Amino acid sequence: MSFGVFLAVLVAALLHAGWNAVIKLGVSKQTSMFVLSTGNAAMGAAVAAFFPLPGAEVWPWLFASGLMHTAYQLFLAYAYEQGDLSRVYPLARGAAPMIVLGVSLLFLADPLNPLDLAGITVLGTGIALMARGVFANGESRRLLPFAFGAAAATAGYTLTDGLGGRVSGEPVAYVAWLLVIAGAFFAPAIVALKGAAIVRATPRAWGLGLVAGAASFAAYAIAVWAMTQAPIALVAALRETSILFAVLIGWLAFGERIDRAKALAALLIVAGAALTRL
Repeated sequence: MSFGVFLAVLVAALLHAGWNAVIKLGVSKQTSMFVLSTGNAAMGAAVAAFFPLPGAEVWPWLFASGLMHTAYQLFLAYAYEQGDLSRVYPLARGAAPMIVLGVSLLFLADPLNPLDLAGITVLGTGIALMARGVFANGESRRLLPFAFGAAAATAGYTLTDGLGGRVSGEPVAYVAWLLVIAGAFFAPAIVALKGAAIVRATPRAWGLGLVAGAASFAAYAIAVWAMTQAPIALVAALRETSILFAVLIGWLAFGERIDRAKALAALLIVAGAALTRL
């Protein structure tokens, strides 16, 4: 992985943690996610207007990923209703690189050297340690199925979009169309689950949601582009440094407690990211 791609993925990780913090900030997590999804779709439509329509071979990837993104958003919002940013986020994001690595080793031809594998393993260890507080500190375990559902969806759309972005040859246009499709899937799904009242948001919520939507678009466009330049499993693992950013945001913005285990986990995440760069 080149240094430029490495830095770009770190920026994407920071943006991703930032928009998750905005969702956690909202009074209704599902309404916040609806506003984010709408903002994503609007941003995607504006960007897609500057590109030609994707080829027929790209649409199956887009529709499959749109469904996975919808599942991810639903699971994530439900999880944030049950737990802190610094607990939900590591669980929701943490298992995904391990799933992506397993699939990559079995089915993809992306080259991974021993340091890449070591970095992903160290990242996974740090992520597991970061998440263990949900058991050790008596926090609500109701978040677990939702957080793990989000992790599975993350792994699915990461692999789908890494390959779909390569097939399309235009990563930015691919993400733009993806977010339009995901928004079209998410709106009826959340209304069916929560009722029409869920789409009512204050002007402040719309403002925050549109900012989060822009950050989300930029973060994922960078990530999909990076997956066309470097092994998918490696990019997926490096993106999870967003966990470190999320923990810092949780501590500084939300007053969440940082204990010794969280600090050690953060160090392991940084060490894992460094190994992927060597």
